[in-house]
Amino acid sequence: MNNIKCIIVDDEPLAIEILEEYVQKVGGVESVGSFDSGIEALNFIKKNAVDLVLLDIQMPDLTGLQMAELIRGESNVIFTTAYAEHAIEGFELEAKDYLLKPISFERFYKSMERFQKSNNPGSGKSDQDYIFVKSEYKLQKIRFEDIHFIEGMKDYLRIVTNDSKVMTLQSFTKMEKNLPADRFMRVHKSYMVAIDKIDSVEKGKIRIGEELIPVGEAYKDGFYKSVRSREI
Repeated sequence: MNNIKCIIVDDEPLAIEILEEYVQKVGGVESVGSFDSGIEALNFIKKNAVDLVLLDIQMPDLTGLQMAELIRGESNVIFTTAYAEHAIEGFELEAKDYLLKPISFERFYKSMERFQKSNNPGSGKSDQDYIFVKSEYKLQKIRFEDIHFIEGMKDYLRIVTNDSKVMTLQSFTKMEKNLPADRFMRVHKSYMVAIDKIDSVEKGKIRIGEELIPVGEAYKDGFYKSVRSREI
């Protein structure tokens, strides 16, 4: 397995020094450059393969948010910043993580370990058991084990959990990518269910608690095949 190649972008020399030391301590990751300018980092990425950018947000010539938008789809980003108020924007830019300064090595190591696992599925199962979704003006953490089902409502998704209903402006396509396929299944154009929360299945309907959820024609074969694989 090849090392993950990362660069560090921060206008504070001490921050760069700390992150360089942290990277050296993490196996399978190597720093291939450090920059105090977002523009210089962009030019480097154009000419070199970079798997991950450890990116500060507050920089003079080009902010980290602006740079993340420009390299979206080319390199992954983990934000390293002293400003918590940009977290929502960071996750909207599909950042892999958001580390608040001062960053402990333990927190940094866990972030890099998750990134390595997500980029090398065969290296081990990810320990992530939750997602963050934007709801109104905050990021809401939702654990997989708490989700009962998800209902599509025009441009929104309604995530029904043990004790709440969370509305988020999100697509099923993106949600499916972020939920483990062995635990969640699309059963209708407007519904996704947590398999372990199903109480019964009868006449094309799934019962979860008091809710009856239809199984769509396009999803029947896959759903019943999954159910029968668990039958004893």
